[in-house]
Amino acid sequence: MKFMMIALRIGIFFSFLTLLYLTQRFWFMNAWRRIAEIRDPSLRNALQITWVCALIVFVLAFFDPLFGHLLSKVGGGKWIIAAARLWLVASIFAFLGLQLVQGVGWIYGLFASSASEPINESRRNFFRYAGYVAGAVPMVAALYGFVAGRLKYRVERVEVPIANLPKELDGLKIAQLSDIHIGDYMPREQVRRAVDMANGLKPDLAVITGDFVSNEFDPLGDCIAELARLSAPLGTWGCNGNHEIYANAEASAQALFRQHGMKLLRQENVELDWRGKKLNLIGVDYQRDHMTRGPNGPMLQGIEPLISREHPNILLSHNPNSFHRAAEMGIELSLAGHTHGGQVKVEIVDHSFSPARLITDFVAGLYHLPMGETGKKAALYVNRGLGTFGVPLRIGVLPEITLLTLRTA
Repeated sequence: MKFMMIALRIGIFFSFLTLLYLTQRFWFMNAWRRIAEIRDPSLRNALQITWVCALIVFVLAFFDPLFGHLLSKVGGGKWIIAAARLWLVASIFAFLGLQLVQGVGWIYGLFASSASEPINESRRNFFRYAGYVAGAVPMVAALYGFVAGRLKYRVERVEVPIANLPKELDGLKIAQLSDIHIGDYMPREQVRRAVDMANGLKPDLAVITGDFVSNEFDPLGDCIAELARLSAPLGTWGCNGNHEIYANAEASAQALFRQHGMKLLRQENVELDWRGKKLNLIGVDYQRDHMTRGPNGPMLQGIEPLISREHPNILLSHNPNSFHRAAEMGIELSLAGHTHGGQVKVEIVDHSFSPARLITDFVAGLYHLPMGETGKKAALYVNRGLGTFGVPLRIGVLPEITLLTLRTA
């Protein structure tokens, strides 16, 4: 089964590369042909030079990680990369939409010719204009996702029934932030705005479930300084994400948390007292799975001694795929992030499609699994994240500040 999943993901990866090649070849070659039809030599030459420059910039932006992020270090380079990635996403969807319209038009033409119907000019125009719309909508959507969607913060209020929760803890409020990704596309003032919104919810406990930065060039200190402004009677706690690994910042994040009077839990637990009852809070570093490099074997290894059998447990684990193991071990509530909700979600009729489905069954929101052999249910909440990674846009998935209210199951 594991081999089949790996083979499937490899197949999806190469299919994406093929689609990428076909898409860019389509747009760039069409643009070149249109430019070649221009009669004015000066304008034609200028546009051809622009075409060559655009192609070079796109290639450099796409392969920037392989070249040690050289373009990212050039002044304005990150914004060039952002534009290239926006184009990448928009051009793929525009290409698919255009091909779909042309395919429907071609099928209609076959039926019309077989029925010996005369050519209907109005219907031909309809398919032409439908193609224009199909190509334009993804471009507009990508621009909106960059300019507005990625900064349109939403407060998600969720009531979570918790097995074994004493009635004294019923109504306890937890503010969760995740996947901050501070940097050029998530400036410090935007992190401050999110913290202010979270404080306005007056939580009893504040948690951050990883990915403070995207890479080693991002200002980790600024991010954690802003998160230190979170205000909750039970304090602010967190765990590392996978990008802390990539940025070699796990220990630095832990030290900065300590410096600001917070606690980053790394395979650690703490018992919190609230209204005379205790809550066991556990935090772990990023739990690697088959999508990342690392040791094989079950997740959450070695944390059994951290689990309380007397008090309800809450686990901070960036990767939602650890939920299966957490539920088996009897952890009542897991809080995760990592997926960003896919950043892009397309809804067709009653079905939604998200890229995050390729890496997890737990994309966003509240989930339940049987908790060991107790007959009770373990809960997981997956935060949609605050920042972005890869492509700096959000379409159909707003950045999220979560307020979870615990309820006795």
